[in-house]
Amino acid sequence: MTLLQDKVAIITGAGSGFGRATAELFAKEGAKIVAVDLNQETANQTAQIIIDAGGEAIGVKANVADEEDVKDFIDATTKEFGKIDILFNNAGIYAPGNVETTSIDDWNRSINVNMTALFLAAKHAMPHLLESNGNIINTASAGGIIGFPDAIAYATTKGAVISFTRAVAVDYADKGVRCNAICPGTGETGMTKELLEVPEIRDGFLAPIPMKRLGQPEDIASAALFLASDQASYITGHALPVDGGWTMS
Repeated sequence: MTLLQDKVAIITGAGSGFGRATAELFAKEGAKIVAVDLNQETANQTAQIIIDAGGEAIGVKANVADEEDVKDFIDATTKEFGKIDILFNNAGIYAPGNVETTSIDDWNRSINVNMTALFLAAKHAMPHLLESNGNIINTASAGGIIGFPDAIAYATTKGAVISFTRAVAVDYADKGVRCNAICPGTGETGMTKELLEVPEIRDGFLAPIPMKRLGQPEDIASAALFLASDQASYITGHALPVDGGWTMS
Protein backbone atom coordinates (compact mmCIF):
# COMPACT_ATOMS: atom_id res chain seq x y z
CA MET A 1 0.00 0.00 0.00
CA THR A 2 1.36 3.39 -0.97
CA LEU A 3 1.47 6.13 1.66
CA LEU A 4 -1.03 8.49 -0.02
CA GLN A 5 -3.28 6.09 -1.89
CA ASP A 6 -6.33 7.91 -3.30
CA LYS A 7 -5.52 11.12 -1.43
CA VAL A 8 -6.02 14.44 -3.20
CA ALA A 9 -3.22 16.96 -2.75
CA ILE A 10 -3.03 20.62 -3.71
CA ILE A 11 0.56 21.82 -4.05
CA THR A 12 1.30 25.49 -4.66
CA GLY A 13 4.50 26.56 -6.33
CA ALA A 14 4.38 23.19 -8.06
CA GLY A 15 5.92 24.32 -11.32
CA SER A 16 9.50 23.81 -10.17
CA GLY A 17 11.84 23.15 -7.26
CA PHE A 18 10.44 21.83 -4.00
CA GLY A 19 6.88 21.92 -5.31
CA ARG A 20 7.51 19.86 -8.44
CA ALA A 21 9.62 17.29 -6.56
CA THR A 22 6.87 16.94 -3.96
CA ALA A 23 4.14 16.64 -6.59
CA GLU A 24 6.04 13.83 -8.31
CA LEU A 25 6.73 11.98 -5.05
CA PHE A 26 3.15 12.34 -3.77
CA ALA A 27 1.88 10.99 -7.10
CA LYS A 28 4.22 7.99 -6.88
CA GLU A 29 2.71 7.34 -3.46
CA GLY A 30 -0.81 7.25 -4.89
CA ALA A 31 -2.03 10.84 -4.56
CA LYS A 32 -4.00 12.77 -7.16
CA ILE A 33 -2.26 16.10 -7.68
CA VAL A 34 -3.42 19.64 -8.31
CA ALA A 35 -0.26 21.46 -9.38
CA VAL A 36 -0.77 25.17 -8.76
CA ASP A 37 1.68 27.74 -10.09
CA LEU A 38 1.74 31.35 -11.22
CA ASN A 39 2.96 30.05 -14.57
CA GLN A 40 0.41 27.92 -16.43
CA GLU A 41 3.07 26.29 -18.59
CA THR A 42 5.16 25.00 -15.68
CA ALA A 43 2.04 23.89 -13.80
CA ASN A 44 1.00 21.90 -16.85
CA GLN A 45 4.50 20.46 -17.21
CA THR A 46 4.40 19.13 -13.66
CA ALA A 47 0.96 17.64 -14.24
CA GLN A 48 2.10 16.06 -17.50
CA ILE A 49 5.14 14.45 -15.85
CA ILE A 50 2.77 12.80 -13.39
CA ILE A 51 0.29 11.74 -16.07
CA ASP A 52 3.09 10.28 -18.22
CA ALA A 53 4.17 8.21 -15.20
CA GLY A 54 0.65 6.80 -14.85
CA GLY A 55 -0.69 9.18 -12.21
CA GLU A 56 -3.55 11.67 -12.08
CA ALA A 57 -2.96 15.41 -12.06
CA ILE A 58 -4.11 18.76 -13.32
CA GLY A 59 -2.20 22.01 -13.67
CA VAL A 60 -3.81 25.25 -12.49
CA LYS A 61 -2.57 28.82 -12.96
CA ALA A 62 -3.09 30.99 -9.89
CA ASN A 63 -1.77 33.97 -8.02
CA VAL A 64 -1.81 32.46 -4.53
CA ALA A 65 -2.13 35.92 -2.96
CA ASP A 66 -5.37 36.64 -4.82
CA GLU A 67 -8.49 35.38 -3.05
CA GLU A 68 -10.48 34.79 -6.22
CA ASP A 69 -7.64 32.73 -7.70
CA VAL A 70 -7.46 30.71 -4.49
CA LYS A 71 -11.20 30.03 -4.61
CA ASP A 72 -10.78 28.97 -8.23
CA PHE A 73 -8.10 26.36 -7.54
CA ILE A 74 -10.04 25.03 -4.56
CA ASP A 75 -13.12 24.71 -6.79
CA ALA A 76 -11.08 23.14 -9.60
CA THR A 77 -9.78 20.53 -7.16
CA THR A 78 -13.18 19.49 -5.84
CA LYS A 79 -14.69 19.53 -9.32
CA GLU A 80 -11.94 17.29 -10.72
CA PHE A 81 -11.31 14.97 -7.77
CA GLY A 82 -14.24 15.43 -5.38
CA LYS A 83 -12.32 16.23 -2.21
CA ILE A 84 -9.18 17.70 -0.65
CA ASP A 85 -6.96 15.70 1.70
CA ILE A 86 -3.68 17.62 1.64
CA LEU A 87 -2.86 21.30 1.20
CA PHE A 88 0.84 22.01 0.72
CA ASN A 89 1.36 25.77 0.85
CA ASN A 90 4.75 25.82 -0.79
CA ALA A 91 4.76 28.91 -3.03
CA GLY A 92 6.94 31.73 -1.78
CA ILE A 93 9.28 34.53 -2.80
CA TYR A 94 12.65 35.84 -1.63
CA ALA A 95 13.41 39.55 -1.60
CA PRO A 96 16.96 40.38 -0.44
CA GLY A 97 17.66 43.45 1.67
CA ASN A 98 17.83 44.81 5.22
CA VAL A 99 15.52 47.38 6.81
CA GLU A 100 17.26 50.21 4.97
CA THR A 101 17.50 48.68 1.53
CA THR A 102 14.23 46.75 1.29
CA SER A 103 11.56 48.64 -0.60
CA ILE A 104 8.01 48.88 0.70
CA ASP A 105 6.89 47.09 -2.46
CA ASP A 106 9.14 44.11 -1.74
CA TRP A 107 8.03 44.13 1.90
CA ASN A 108 4.34 44.10 1.01
CA ARG A 109 4.78 41.54 -1.76
CA SER A 110 6.60 39.23 0.65
CA ILE A 111 3.76 39.54 3.15
CA ASN A 112 1.18 38.85 0.46
CA VAL A 113 2.86 35.80 -1.08
CA ASN A 114 4.57 34.29 1.97
CA MET A 115 1.85 34.95 4.54
CA THR A 116 -1.52 36.08 3.21
CA ALA A 117 -1.55 33.33 0.58
CA LEU A 118 -1.32 30.67 3.30
CA PHE A 119 -4.24 32.22 5.16
CA LEU A 120 -6.39 32.34 2.02
CA ALA A 121 -5.65 28.76 0.98
CA ALA A 122 -6.24 27.39 4.48
CA LYS A 123 -9.42 29.42 4.85
CA HIS A 124 -11.02 28.13 1.67
CA ALA A 125 -9.67 24.58 1.88
CA MET A 126 -10.58 24.07 5.53
CA PRO A 127 -14.24 23.01 5.02
CA HIS A 128 -13.00 20.24 2.73
CA LEU A 129 -10.12 19.27 5.02
CA LEU A 130 -12.56 18.97 7.92
CA GLU A 131 -14.60 16.50 5.88
CA SER A 132 -11.56 14.40 4.99
CA ASN A 133 -9.62 14.73 8.27
CA GLY A 134 -6.91 16.17 6.08
CA ASN A 135 -3.78 18.14 6.79
CA ILE A 136 -1.86 21.26 5.87
CA ILE A 137 1.87 21.60 5.30
CA ASN A 138 3.45 25.05 5.04
CA THR A 139 6.90 25.83 3.67
CA ALA A 140 8.65 28.08 6.17
CA SER A 141 12.45 28.37 6.30
CA ALA A 142 15.49 27.97 8.48
CA GLY A 143 15.57 31.74 8.10
CA GLY A 144 12.37 31.89 10.11
CA ILE A 145 14.07 30.14 13.04
CA ILE A 146 17.48 31.83 13.22
CA GLY A 147 18.85 35.19 12.16
CA PHE A 148 19.23 35.31 8.39
CA PRO A 149 21.37 38.13 6.98
CA ASP A 150 20.18 40.66 4.43
CA ALA A 151 16.70 39.13 4.16
CA ILE A 152 14.45 41.09 6.51
CA ALA A 153 11.24 40.56 4.53
CA TYR A 154 11.92 36.88 3.89
CA ALA A 155 13.01 36.02 7.45
CA THR A 156 10.12 37.96 8.98
CA THR A 157 7.45 36.35 6.83
CA LYS A 158 8.89 32.86 7.19
CA GLY A 159 8.93 33.29 10.97
CA ALA A 160 5.28 34.23 10.68
CA VAL A 161 4.61 31.03 8.73
CA ILE A 162 5.76 29.04 11.76
CA SER A 163 3.44 31.00 14.07
CA PHE A 164 0.58 30.64 11.61
CA THR A 165 1.19 26.89 11.48
CA ARG A 166 1.00 26.57 15.26
CA ALA A 167 -2.12 28.72 15.47
CA VAL A 168 -3.96 26.63 12.87
CA ALA A 169 -2.76 23.44 14.54
CA VAL A 170 -4.13 24.35 17.94
CA ASP A 171 -7.44 25.57 16.51
CA TYR A 172 -8.11 22.38 14.56
CA ALA A 173 -6.32 19.59 16.45
CA ASP A 174 -9.53 18.37 18.10
CA LYS A 175 -11.37 18.58 14.78
CA GLY A 176 -9.13 16.10 12.99
CA VAL A 177 -7.03 18.46 10.86
CA ARG A 178 -3.26 18.59 11.34
CA CYS A 179 -0.99 21.50 10.35
CA ASN A 180 2.80 21.38 10.20
CA ALA A 181 5.63 23.35 8.63
CA ILE A 182 8.86 22.43 6.88
CA CYS A 183 11.85 24.73 7.41
CA PRO A 184 14.30 24.19 4.55
CA GLY A 185 17.85 25.42 4.71
CA THR A 186 19.54 26.66 1.57
CA GLY A 187 18.37 24.52 -1.32
CA GLU A 188 19.45 24.25 -4.92
CA THR A 189 16.36 25.48 -6.73
CA GLY A 190 15.45 28.03 -9.36
CA MET A 191 15.16 30.67 -6.63
CA THR A 192 18.81 30.26 -5.61
CA LYS A 193 20.39 29.18 -8.91
CA GLU A 194 22.00 32.51 -9.85
CA LEU A 195 23.29 33.16 -6.33
CA LEU A 196 24.81 29.72 -5.98
CA GLU A 197 26.69 30.05 -9.27
CA VAL A 198 28.99 32.56 -7.52
CA PRO A 199 31.65 30.46 -5.73
CA GLU A 200 32.07 32.88 -2.81
CA ILE A 201 28.33 32.98 -2.19
CA ARG A 202 28.00 29.21 -2.47
CA ASP A 203 30.84 28.74 0.02
CA GLY A 204 29.17 31.24 2.35
CA PHE A 205 25.92 29.27 2.31
CA LEU A 206 27.75 25.99 2.88
CA ALA A 207 29.89 27.23 5.76
CA PRO A 208 27.28 27.00 8.58
CA ILE A 209 25.83 23.66 7.43
CA PRO A 210 27.28 20.74 9.44
CA MET A 211 26.46 18.23 6.69
CA LYS A 212 28.40 20.37 4.19
CA ARG A 213 25.93 20.06 1.35
CA LEU A 214 23.02 22.09 0.10
CA GLY A 215 19.47 20.78 0.21
CA GLN A 216 17.89 19.18 -2.83
CA PRO A 217 14.21 19.37 -3.79
CA GLU A 218 13.91 15.65 -3.04
CA ASP A 219 14.95 16.30 0.59
CA ILE A 220 11.97 18.59 1.08
CA ALA A 221 9.64 16.27 -0.82
CA SER A 222 10.52 13.36 1.47
CA ALA A 223 9.81 15.44 4.57
CA ALA A 224 6.51 16.61 3.10
CA LEU A 225 5.53 13.03 2.30
CA PHE A 226 6.11 11.98 5.89
CA LEU A 227 4.09 14.89 7.31
CA ALA A 228 1.26 14.34 4.82
CA SER A 229 1.00 10.62 5.54
CA ASP A 230 -0.58 8.68 8.37
CA GLN A 231 2.92 8.00 9.64
CA ALA A 232 2.73 11.52 11.11
CA SER A 233 -0.82 11.14 12.43
CA TYR A 234 0.20 12.23 15.96
CA ILE A 235 2.24 15.25 14.83
CA THR A 236 0.75 18.73 14.55
CA GLY A 237 2.02 22.24 15.10
CA HIS A 238 5.59 21.16 14.38
CA ALA A 239 8.18 23.18 12.43
CA LEU A 240 10.54 20.57 10.98
CA PRO A 241 14.02 21.80 9.99
CA VAL A 242 15.31 20.14 6.83
CA ASP A 243 18.59 21.98 6.73
CA GLY A 244 21.59 19.66 7.11
CA GLY A 245 21.87 20.64 10.77
CA TRP A 246 22.18 24.37 10.13
CA THR A 247 19.73 25.54 12.81
CA MET A 248 21.29 23.34 15.50
CA SER A 249 24.82 24.61 14.91
